[in-house]
Amino acid sequence: MVELPMTVPPDAVLARGQGVSLWRQIATAIERDIAGSAGAMQPGARLPTEAALSARFGVNRHTVRRAMEELEARGLIRVEQGRGAFVAEDVLDYPLGPRTRFTEAIQRQNREPAGRMIRITEIAAEAQVAKALGLRRGRPVVLAERLGLANGRPVVIGSHYLPAQRFPLMLDLLSENPSITRALARSGVPDYRRRSTRITARMPTPEEATLLQQSRARPVLVTEAINVDAAGVPVELSIARYAAARMQLVVES
Repeated sequence: MVELPMTVPPDAVLARGQGVSLWRQIATAIERDIAGSAGAMQPGARLPTEAALSARFGVNRHTVRRAMEELEARGLIRVEQGRGAFVAEDVLDYPLGPRTRFTEAIQRQNREPAGRMIRITEIAAEAQVAKALGLRRGRPVVLAERLGLANGRPVVIGSHYLPAQRFPLMLDLLSENPSITRALARSGVPDYRRRSTRITARMPTPEEATLLQQSRARPVLVTEAINVDAAGVPVELSIARYAAARMQLVVES
């Protein structure tokens, strides 16, 4: 991605000692660049580096960083760890219904869905997982963690727990193909539906912020969903963490 230069328009000169903080003036100038009629700053465009902005406005990096924090808090830009700052794109709608499927939801909004497996392993069920799946604590479950992407950008981390004794081939199936839906179909569960969903929000862990390429100062939306088969028996507990700046959850009746 090419970094877009910012010109220095006459009205971007900082007014020092006039009662308006420098960082706020910088934030206003950058916002003007983003909203300008020239159309150079398109959604997804990379902003200049802190060093370049410091040179443009004649201030230290701390002042620039405070302005960027303000713009990020207002949803005008997004900051990705290790990559820089970008003009914010439109937020995607993610429907939560009886048969929510990531690939279908992303395709419906003309985006290209993709995913990669972070890890697949077998663990002993902790209390939360055991209760959701109707198991005794300590029983074996398969844990599959996936990173979901839309147009190549990470939008969700999903942790999927499935009863290992009911699905003895699940580890191998998910190693071949990361699709939970396909693995369940090959394990004798051709369809499943969402029985319940709990939605919360919190700040991301360092690992989550890195995987989602977002600032630790931006929250993630968290859903805990229990999926059941045709007989109402739990087959999966899904705990997903969505980048709140890129996804909004829509509850469908």
